[in-house]
Amino acid sequence: MTANNNALTISGLETVYDTLATAIDQAGQDKAELFLVKLALLNAQALGSAEVFTAQIQAALRDL
Repeated sequence: MTANNNALTISGLETVYDTLATAIDQAGQDKAELFLVKLALLNAQALGSAEVFTAQIQAALRDL
């Protein structure tokens, strides 16, 4: 993975975490998985790189 000059601050990450947690709750238990898949695909499109997205998946899978 390459360095990202647009990286979020800790405060920004906390805001994203809170927003994501609220959205997962709003989607409901029966739709949470679908919501997360849709969000992942939208973010992959926003990244514009299948390689970067794949690297992010691998990073997220580590230490689960």
